Amino acid sequence: MKQFFGMSRQGDLSQALSGLSSPRFIMLMSNEKQFEAHVKELEKRFPGVPSIGCIGMSYQTKVAETGVGVVAFTGDVSAAANVLEQVSSMPVRDIRRLEEDMRKVGGSGRDVICLDFCSGNDACVLTTINAALRKKNISLVGGTGDQGKVSANGRVYQDAVAYGLVRNHNGRVKAYKENIYHQMGDYQFIASHTDRANYILGALNGKPAKQVYQDILHVTDEEILTRTFQNPFGKLNGDDVCIVSIKEVKGSALACFRQVNDSDVLMLLELGDYRAVVKETIAQICRDFPRRSAIFSVNCLFRYKLFSQQGYMDEYLREMASLGNHAGFVGYGEHYNNRFVNQSMTCVVFE
Repeated sequence: MKQFFGMSRQGDLSQALSGLSSPRFIMLMSNEKQFEAHVKELEKRFPGVPSIGCIGMSYQTKVAETGVGVVAFTGDVSAAANVLEQVSSMPVRDIRRLEEDMRKVGGSGRDVICLDFCSGNDACVLTTINAALRKKNISLVGGTGDQGKVSANGRVYQDAVAYGLVRNHNGRVKAYKENIYHQMGDYQFIASHTDRANYILGALNGKPAKQVYQDILHVTDEEILTRTFQNPFGKLNGDDVCIVSIKEVKGSALACFRQVNDSDVLMLLELGDYRAVVKETIAQICRDFPRRSAIFSVNCLFRYKLFSQQGYMDEYLREMASLGNHAGFVGYGEHYNNRFVNQSMTCVVFE
């Protein structure tokens, strides 16, 4: 298989698609104003080719903050794309679509990956999708798009998740998740007074969440929103830690970018040596896959902002490019199997 990447900062889809022929699966990442027009134009250009799309930024060796980007797989690949609708209230309603597509594509977790773009309610969506995927040990990589819209096969949807099942007939696939944070000291908390619907974290160990965060880090209300780049929360998930970013201050509470529930165990995290972590991720991929045909990744918007502030983003993309054909998407939340995380990178590697 081969991976194609094309982009146009002016939003010219024809320019972004220049050189693409016989695609087997397409991912569209467009801007808010042109998204719906691009979805229709893409379907006209490649009718019947499985596709998913969202509003967001894309990258290869540079980030396309505006305009349009296209990632496509060609060659010895088979794929199916579809959508689960009404995910805020009934994410399981359309699960038979996914089960039928799994039968159509065939294969197993060894050679099949599920890629998704979601409009929201990510945690429930991932639990639903994973219930079907785990029957064949298929991994998932994806993220949240902007403006609550996604597309599948030439149609735009709201309150939905668009997914693509991609089978690599040339070899294996494997999903990875990268975390550049570690626990800060021995700070650990029990969450309470949460509002699941609005992602509100009210209290930590019985004290107002904002006060706890400020007392430890000595920051003002305004500084909290940027300090989350260095010190997000971490939610224990078995032996793993899912990063929880702070979105805004709500009175004495904190609004987050992912759901926190009463009695969840949280820890305070701090930024580690991200350059060393990235090098180790690349080294691990090379050990697992001496031969690589493509890498597709999802990087969090906050990681993008952090790396850009540190003058590291271009270097990061050059380092990832050393793996081979690497392209990706800047998300508002990252998906890794059944986990919805913040400030992380997830990716799939194709042999």
